[in-house]
Amino acid sequence: MNETQTIETAWGLEIQAQRNRVMRNTYALLALSLLPTVLGAWLGVATGITQSMGGGLGLIVFLVGAFGFMYAIEKTKNTAAGVPVLLGFTFFMGLMLSRMIAMVLGFKNGPDLIMTAFAGTAGVFALMASLASVIKRDLSGMSKWLFVGALVLMVGGIVNVFVGSTAGMMALSVAAIGIFSAYMLYDLKQIIDGGETNYISATLALYLDLFNIFQSLLALLGLWGGERD
Repeated sequence: MNETQTIETAWGLEIQAQRNRVMRNTYALLALSLLPTVLGAWLGVATGITQSMGGGLGLIVFLVGAFGFMYAIEKTKNTAAGVPVLLGFTFFMGLMLSRMIAMVLGFKNGPDLIMTAFAGTAGVFALMASLASVIKRDLSGMSKWLFVGALVLMVGGIVNVFVGSTAGMMALSVAAIGIFSAYMLYDLKQIIDGGETNYISATLALYLDLFNIFQSLLALLGLWGGERD
């Protein structure tokens, strides 16, 4: 092996080591981010703080809070404040999720539905992680279509807040599970291929995928399988 080949090999090993570090840090921070989410959800259910924020008010609070936090995360992702800001965001998202969780807990089988949604989300993550590790094709071309799909989904969700259609909610939930499962595959592949090198940004992307899949599964299970006393 000549000097050039030795340098190229060392460079390749360093790049792979960097990608592995990003993946490890992302998974660790993603696991940590679930704790504030659970805390926020518990606080919301226990205090009922989100119960009065129905319709337009809840939507405004959610959109302003979520996009405000995401902007702050983007600005601080390369600083020491990045992780605390991200964890603050996940607490806020748990708080916003508490309204749906409280509704599901109103069913006789509510705890079972929540655990089923959690298990389903974990299963989707495991499947997408496995696919991302074996797919060799570059998936970067998916990004624009996924963005359009998420945008259409968001507009449809905003409209349905005011329409209040159960059928619309079911259709949006099914679409969200499909779109954000594909987004998860894309985001994981970006980390593996070195397209995403900041673990805070990577964690935010995967967290949003998981949150939307869990929320959509929970909505479907509540609509289809909720048992009244």
